[in-house]
Amino acid sequence: MIAIEIREPGGPEVLVPVERPTPVPAPGEVLIKVAAAGVNRPDVFQRLGRYPPPPGVTDIPGLEVSGIITEVAGGAGSFRVGDAVCALVAGGGYAEYCVAPVPQCLPAPRGLELVDAAAIPETFLTVWTNVFERGRLRAGESILVHGGSSGIGTTAIQLARSFGARVFATAGSADKCAACEQLGAERCINYREADFVAVVRELTSGRGVDVVLDMVGGAYFARNVDVLAAEGRLVEIATLQGAKAELNIQTIMQRRLTITGSTLRARPIADKGAIAESVHRHVWPLIESGAVKPIVYATFPLRDASAAHRMMESSAHIGKLVLIT
Repeated sequence: MIAIEIREPGGPEVLVPVERPTPVPAPGEVLIKVAAAGVNRPDVFQRLGRYPPPPGVTDIPGLEVSGIITEVAGGAGSFRVGDAVCALVAGGGYAEYCVAPVPQCLPAPRGLELVDAAAIPETFLTVWTNVFERGRLRAGESILVHGGSSGIGTTAIQLARSFGARVFATAGSADKCAACEQLGAERCINYREADFVAVVRELTSGRGVDVVLDMVGGAYFARNVDVLAAEGRLVEIATLQGAKAELNIQTIMQRRLTITGSTLRARPIADKGAIAESVHRHVWPLIESGAVKPIVYATFPLRDASAAHRMMESSAHIGKLVLIT
C-alpha cells in the first residue's frame, strides 16, 4: 500500500509517500480500506518530533479515518466486511489501509459522505469527553470556546449549542469570527482586537461562563480563570502557548472552580471505546439529522499530505482538512 512516512523531524516536506506492507488486523481489530483521513494538529507535532506515537503504534501519522472494512479479526462485534465506518486510531491514518480496534469504530453516519465522516472521530470524541463529560456542560449553562474556527472549535460550538448552552468563542480574524457565529456562537471575539475576559463579562452581566474549553495553555491560564463564573470548569486540551502557568489556589477555593483536562491518543482502547459509544448514542442522531456536521474546509490527495500540513500551519482554514486516498 501507499502510506505517508515522516522521513525525519522537520517541515511539511519531510512527509513522503512510500510503499509499506498492508497491515494485518490483530484479534479485536478490523482492516479498513481508507477512503479519507482527517488531518489534525497532533499530526503536525508528530512530524516535528514533538509528539511520538505511543509504544507499539505505527510511525505512520493519522488519528482518524473513514472507509470500508475489508477484513475482520476475532471479536468484531456487529461489524462485517463491506461496512462503511469511521474510526479513531492511535496512528496509521495516512495510508491506503489502516487497522482499527473495534471499540473505536463507528458506523459511517447515514447521509454523510465518507470524506466528511473522516473528519468526525478525533474531533467529536475529543469535544464530547472534554466538554460534556469532564466539563459537565449542561443545558442553560454557558461556554467559551477558544480557537472557535478550528476543527475542535467548530465542533464544540455546534454541539454546545445543540445541547442548549449559550456559546461564546474566540478567533483571530473577522471571517473566522463570522463563521463561528454562523455555527451557533452568540458572539465570537477577535482576540487580536479585544479582551475576551472583558467582552464575555459584559455579555454575561459580570457573571462569566460555566465552562472554558482551552487549547492555548499557559498564556491564557490566568485569564481563563478570570472569565469563569463561580463553580466554573476550565478544561485544558492542548498547550499551544505554554505548558506551565502560575495558579492562585485561593481563587480556586473561593470561587469553587474545577480545573481539568485530558489527552486521547494514549488512553486505553476500553476508554476510547466508551467515549465512542457515548458519541454514537448522543451525537449520531444530530449528525444524521443534519443539525450538526463536520466542517471540511479543504481536501488533498494522500500523496499531497505536505500541502495539507502547510495549510494547517498557516491557520488559514476554518474547520477540518482531509486527505483522500
